[in-house]
Amino acid sequence: MQKLLIALVFVSALFSAEAQTNAQDVKPKVGLVLSGGGAKGLAHIGVLKVIDSLGVEVDYVAGTSMGAIVGGLYASGYSGKQLDSLFKIINFDDLLSDELPRTSKTFTERDNAEKYAVKLPFNKFSVKLPSALSKGHNTYNLFSDLLLHVGDVDDFSKLPVPFFCMATNIENGRQVILDKGNLVQSIMASGALPSLYQPVIINEAVLVDGGVVNNYPVDELRDLGVDVVIGVDVQDGLANREQLTSAPDVLFQINNFRTIEDMRLKVRKTDIYIKPDIMEFSVISFDEGQQIIDAGYESALTKVKVLKKLPKHEPDGVKKPLKLEPMDSVTINKIRIIGSENYTRAYILGKLKLKEKEKISYKDFNDGVNNLVATDNFDAFEYQLKKSKDTLGYDLITRVNESPVNTYLKFGVHYDDLYKTGVLLNLTKKRMLFKNDEMSFDLILGDNVRYDFEYLIDKGFYWSIGLRSRYDQFEQKVGAGIVLEEESLRSSSGLNKIDVKLRDLTNQFYVQTLFKRDFAFSMGVEHKHLEIDTENLTGIDNDVYSFESTNYLGLVGGLKMDKYDDFYFPSKGVYFDGQLNIYLYSSSQGSDFENYSIAKANMGYASKITDKLAFNFQTSGGFKFGDKSDPALDFALGGFGNHFINNFVPFLGYDFVSLTGNSYVKSFLSLDYEIFKKQHILVEGNWANIEDDIFDSGEWFTLPSYTGYSLGYGMETFVGPIQLKYTYSPELGESIWFFNVGFWF
Repeated sequence: MQKLLIALVFVSALFSAEAQTNAQDVKPKVGLVLSGGGAKGLAHIGVLKVIDSLGVEVDYVAGTSMGAIVGGLYASGYSGKQLDSLFKIINFDDLLSDELPRTSKTFTERDNAEKYAVKLPFNKFSVKLPSALSKGHNTYNLFSDLLLHVGDVDDFSKLPVPFFCMATNIENGRQVILDKGNLVQSIMASGALPSLYQPVIINEAVLVDGGVVNNYPVDELRDLGVDVVIGVDVQDGLANREQLTSAPDVLFQINNFRTIEDMRLKVRKTDIYIKPDIMEFSVISFDEGQQIIDAGYESALTKVKVLKKLPKHEPDGVKKPLKLEPMDSVTINKIRIIGSENYTRAYILGKLKLKEKEKISYKDFNDGVNNLVATDNFDAFEYQLKKSKDTLGYDLITRVNESPVNTYLKFGVHYDDLYKTGVLLNLTKKRMLFKNDEMSFDLILGDNVRYDFEYLIDKGFYWSIGLRSRYDQFEQKVGAGIVLEEESLRSSSGLNKIDVKLRDLTNQFYVQTLFKRDFAFSMGVEHKHLEIDTENLTGIDNDVYSFESTNYLGLVGGLKMDKYDDFYFPSKGVYFDGQLNIYLYSSSQGSDFENYSIAKANMGYASKITDKLAFNFQTSGGFKFGDKSDPALDFALGGFGNHFINNFVPFLGYDFVSLTGNSYVKSFLSLDYEIFKKQHILVEGNWANIEDDIFDSGEWFTLPSYTGYSLGYGMETFVGPIQLKYTYSPELGESIWFFNVGFWF
């Protein structure tokens, strides 16, 4: 009996020891909940830096809005320190404005962005305002790049740290837990602050910022079996009457009533509650991000004692930082497009500049995505790069949400010394006759009534078909010797300068395609009606004296590349524009007309010398070959501007149409110092030779006969640039002022 009791005590002791060992082996699960709060959510990064420094292992992350963004990146493997480095280099102005790089737009989209001050969607005889200030495209691109390494993960519980985030179904006001699908799309939905970012559609649900209904998902985190909850709360408290000084302040206060009341209950469910001292910052204080991150770090330090007691990363108690190799290129094996109804696959791939089974640089891939979005034909473009199963590279899965709006009203204003005052009215209609077409009609009212019509059937990589018609007119004093060829007429007129009125109607039918990705190649047929006359002289039957009233028929071809980062104040990029006109018929000469051609080209290179100082160097030239007896379309140098038709070329130091000839060469150099943001001091010089047949005589390769210099000021505004230039020519010993306001058209 005694032996039996001893045996029972021994067995009981063994079971007790094993139970104690198992209890020690079972670590408590640690959950992290991060609230929303806009820019204040950057404080989460400071808290994560402390958590990582202590080696605390987080088993689950939940977040809302900015908490979802920071939490999603952390769950994908980034450390707090890495997130700190990332957010230091992010340009939040670009993310919020959603401004696309100029180089990613097609030539048509660039013209639109650089000509119109106001653009309004128009549908069913009413103006439709956009649903938000930003489509969030730049933000989506950024997160797609940062989360490419987990692009194959569709179940967020399979991330390096399991994760979910909250969104709000705007149609029924209910909360939605996002724990599966596209991670980038999910954190975008959770952070889609109403009126700032447009809603995100996931599984046919229209989702906005999760903070509308649940800004601190601690209950949902507890439901997953989490034992210890670390909570970081960056929400605003209630403001007093002295702080409620504007309408947005009042609206935020009203919205905070519910969330603050909810937090009183949720704080009790949080084991380690961290509340950074960030009251002095606002939800848009991204320019003060480092101070906010530091505030989060300081607040977490007050909880070090209790954080140290939590389980550590094994085996050495250190969180392994994510190791990412920069992706220079990507191979796209298959491309899947979902949601396209009105736009063909060829059109979308042409805008993306992508082909299947092709290796391209990751930069070119991003530029192509930007190029598609810049068309404004899509309310959203979402994509995932997933590793191909059977081969190296990626499969691209895209989802497009086509814009229901296909009509736009656009407006602009402008003044310059040549065309004088102008008000631009534009009607743009897409999908007018075909799925991939676009019609644009500009009507310019003012001192010189003009119009510009263009219709294009865009087929991407394939040959696109276009029709263009434009009418321009202006009046300008020019030297009598330029327009009066006969010596007797010059003598009898007794005029040094003559008021000349020019009217030009040009119609083109053309085809164009992309060449080597960055070049646009076009060719077509052209009709031109040119009239040049003056009221200073009397013609037949006492009518105005006509120098030219001719219809031309011919062929036209062009090759253009434009990689400038800015049209008006370029600081980097290259530029090339070449054109060949072959004239086959002239009504003024009839059967006596002999064919001739005009070739011209302009090349440019811009680069930054310092952060504030940039230079832009351009060289251009042109010549006529074949019959040279018709001077109407010869080159004419002089003046300042960007909308110069035919063969007029700007040249500082000389007035408009001061120098003429059938051939010319010109160099131009500009130094641009951005003295304040969007305000420029410009020092410029240009040098030229222009005469008849300078390429035959060798005159083009001699020292320049004509020079001009300028000192100017330029300011970027929403209606376009405001520029004032003081110019001087040493040969003339005279100065000329040039002034313009608004986008050029």
